[in-house]
Amino acid sequence: MSLLTYLTIISGISFLFFGLGCFVSKKMKVEFERYGLPTYRKLIGALQLLGGLGLLVGLIYSTTLQFSAALGLSILMFLGFLVRLKIRDGILLSTPSLAYALLNAFICYQLF
Repeated sequence: MSLLTYLTIISGISFLFFGLGCFVSKKMKVEFERYGLPTYRKLIGALQLLGGLGLLVGLIYSTTLQFSAALGLSILMFLGFLVRLKIRDGILLSTPSLAYALLNAFICYQLF
């Protein structure tokens, strides 16, 4: 397997868990309130689930789907990073969203 495949699998599985967490985790509900975005929690969770699924299904069936999912997740996570900066989270709390934004941007770049 290539590095791109491994990174896609890692990101895809991660976003399936993150997206599911938006629907079932009480901690995530509290976090979205802290972000000032409680009404967007389910939408963001659905986007994360779709993105994770798109990455994994795209590995098998369509690089266009994989590219689109990675692009969407990259944008979503970059916006998440900006939210973390806006609410003045420290660098330790802000870094994961930036790392996932860059990871998915790298996947896009490799597929382009």
